[in-house]
Amino acid sequence: MLKVRKIAFIGGGNMAEAIIRGFAREDVGVGLCVAEIGRNRRDELTRLFPNVRITDDAADAAGWGEVVILAVKPQHAAGVLDQLEGLISQDKLVISIMAGITTAKIEENLAPGCRVVRVMPNTPALIGAGATAICTGRKASEGDLDLVRQIFAMIGTSVCVEEKQMDAVTGLSGSGPAYVFTFIEALADAGVRNGLTREIAAQLAAQTVLGAARMVVETGEHPTLLKEKVTSPGGTTIAGLFALENGSFRGVVMSAVEAACLKSKELAGK
Repeated sequence: MLKVRKIAFIGGGNMAEAIIRGFAREDVGVGLCVAEIGRNRRDELTRLFPNVRITDDAADAAGWGEVVILAVKPQHAAGVLDQLEGLISQDKLVISIMAGITTAKIEENLAPGCRVVRVMPNTPALIGAGATAICTGRKASEGDLDLVRQIFAMIGTSVCVEEKQMDAVTGLSGSGPAYVFTFIEALADAGVRNGLTREIAAQLAAQTVLGAARMVVETGEHPTLLKEKVTSPGGTTIAGLFALENGSFRGVVMSAVEAACLKSKELAGK
């Protein structure tokens, strides 16, 4: 069980929804409040989570919660931090999931000594399969870090990193699901091009990616070793891999991660 009784979300988007669903799955018995400015979204959250307090008042939610989760888009960070200035006391823990916004920037706008932990989850958290990176601000304690790990364990797995690595995390796992969706779509398109129905091609493509990912996670083997087990001399797989290499597949993927990483730094004003 968590050591806090009330958690408030500032922002009611997909990631806030994912975390709330995690609480529901685990039945942790924590009171939840969401501050969301969009009326339609508030109505939807009320329908989805009838036991969660929904409001349009961020200050009210921040005052109510023992833990305050900042879950707005990074371009709205300045406005939200200005709104909350002076309202979050040192006895509250602030968790930020705002991409590119540093703990130092958040601490500047809160009470001196305020405890801040920054996290970068990703969208598979919506189905409890998220990958989350965590880093702490200057005043956050080991107890704070343990609490954050507990919260995000409910929506997947987590790792702890240094804050200077968070832009790389954003480019890899934060944006990574979109790259994988594109790869699945391309696999399915190739299946259709070679005679499969769209439904069968999409099913096979998605399951292939899921199964391959599970093998990496569950066996602990390096992807190179797993790849070699599929690749017979002069066979179909090496022919396909040769085509990927000719198309600079790995280089393109690395460039995509780097581009997203640079954009994260841009959002942070680095």
